[in-house]
Amino acid sequence: MKLFRYGNVKQEKIGVIIDEKYLDASGFGEDYTEDFFATDGINRLEKYIKENKSSLQEIPAGSRLGAIIKRPSKIICIGLNYADHAKEAGSPIPKEPIVFFKATSALCGPNDDLIIPKNSEKTDWEVELAVVIGKEASYVNEKDAMEYVAGYVLHNDYSERAYQLERGGQWVKGKSCDSFAPLGPFLATKDEIADVHNLNLWLKVNGKMMQNSSTKQLIFNIPFLIHYLSQFMTLLPGDIISTGTPHGVGLGFNPPIYLKAGDEVELGIEGLGSSKQKAVAYKSK
Repeated sequence: MKLFRYGNVKQEKIGVIIDEKYLDASGFGEDYTEDFFATDGINRLEKYIKENKSSLQEIPAGSRLGAIIKRPSKIICIGLNYADHAKEAGSPIPKEPIVFFKATSALCGPNDDLIIPKNSEKTDWEVELAVVIGKEASYVNEKDAMEYVAGYVLHNDYSERAYQLERGGQWVKGKSCDSFAPLGPFLATKDEIADVHNLNLWLKVNGKMMQNSSTKQLIFNIPFLIHYLSQFMTLLPGDIISTGTPHGVGLGFNPPIYLKAGDEVELGIEGLGSSKQKAVAYKSK
C-alpha cells in the first residue's frame, strides 16, 4: 500500500493511494502513529480498505499533504553514507555509521515552504531515502532486520551548515530548524519496492539538477543500519531512519551554493514520488 496524510497543519487525516487516486481513509479511525504501527496497523488498514474500497472518496483537488508519520519518537539520520558525498565534504569514508538526530519539530509536509532560519546564510539541501520502522527493535540481527521495516519515504534532510559545522560541532543544531524535514508525499510499504538498494534519487534547485544518484551507492545498507542502531537504542514503531545523501549538496560546490528566499527545490526517489519546497524568509511569529 501507499499511505499519506492530508489536510491543514495539526488537523491531518489519513489516506491511501489506489490506482493513482488519493483516497480518504479517515473512516478507519486512527492516525499513522507509533501505536498504529505497533498494533499491526498496516494489515488492519489493508483489511479495512478491502471491505470499504467502493465507498472511499477522492480527497479534494489541491489538498495539502502532511508529513506521513504523526509525531514519531525519533528521526535518526546517517551522515556521509555515500562515498562520493564524503569526498565532496572533505571527509574520510566512515568505518562505522555516523549517527545524529533531527528534532521531530522539524517535520512538515512534503510540499510545505522551506523556512530559511533567522540569520541563516548557509541553508543546504539533501535528498534522502528514509526507512520507517514497523515494530520495536532492540539488538536485532542483520539477517532479520528487514522484518522490522514498515516502509519507505522520501525525505529532504535540510541543513544549516554554519549551525551544523561552525557552532560547536553538534550536527543536530544545523538539522532541526522548523520545516527542515519535509517527509512524503507517501509511505510505500516494503512490498511496494522490489529492490530498495537500487533506486534512483535526484534533486533540482530552480530546475537545475544538483543530485542524481542511486541507493546502490549506499556505504551501509538498510539491514546493517537497523542492526547497528538497535545495538545502541530501541527503535520504536514509526521511528524514521534517514539513510544519507549522495553528492551534489550546496556545501560541495566551489564556491558553495546555498538557498535563499524564492528558490524552489524539487526532489524524488524512484517508486516514492516527488516533492517540492519553496524557500521563504523567516518571519517572527
